[in-house]
Amino acid sequence: MTQSIREIKTMLNNAPEPHLVKMLEQDHRKGVQQLLDRYYKKQRQYKQDKETYEEKFKYERLIRLEGYQRICGIDEVGRGPLAGPVVAAAVILPESCDLMGLTDSKKLSLTKREYYFEAITEQALAIGVGLVEPAIIDEINILEASKSAMLQAIDKLSLTPDYLLLDAIDLTIDIPQQSLIKGDLKSISIAAASVIAKVTRDNMMKAYDFTYPGYDFINNQGYGTKKHLHGLETYGVTPIHRRSFAPVKGYL
Repeated sequence: MTQSIREIKTMLNNAPEPHLVKMLEQDHRKGVQQLLDRYYKKQRQYKQDKETYEEKFKYERLIRLEGYQRICGIDEVGRGPLAGPVVAAAVILPESCDLMGLTDSKKLSLTKREYYFEAITEQALAIGVGLVEPAIIDEINILEASKSAMLQAIDKLSLTPDYLLLDAIDLTIDIPQQSLIKGDLKSISIAAASVIAKVTRDNMMKAYDFTYPGYDFINNQGYGTKKHLHGLETYGVTPIHRRSFAPVKGYL
């Protein structure tokens, strides 16, 4: 008995055996061939995504071959905004984890970031978060503040890392480390830290939007958008603004 188009669609959506898929190539109905084309396209995309995902473990695998086990990815968010803290996260992932599609937090939608935030929180061996407030940023500059937030994040880990992977920065700390250009695109550990830091900071800025309405912090996260600058002009500088940053200085 010939299967209906609906039955074939259901079968292709439920991981069919390869020989059953091969048999469908002999079914010349247009609807079947269209379903088969979509199935093969989906399989090719999955294979490509899987290869991309596996590539993100490259540095972690090489480091483990040297005998290190507690490999910690570190990243920060919030260097560029005119308001709010700089936030860093440190994440130690297990050797094997299910985070397919994870990448630099800036390239993920809000929904995806929140999904991965939960998944990383569930699967990570340890997570630490550090932050430096605007007043300190003004005192020591944003680069030193970013490093300070990272060191805080490491200190708050429940496990002591034996190797660090960082995104284009070096830390003065007695732990072996490697700095990767665009590390949040190359390393699963750094990408995980990027998401934890981004979601943590975004949630803080959402809260600040209620404390300091009129600057649109809930949407701009403290960056110098048109609405944010209009808020500065209308309401002035708040306690969470970075007074050493040029655009803010003009409104003091």
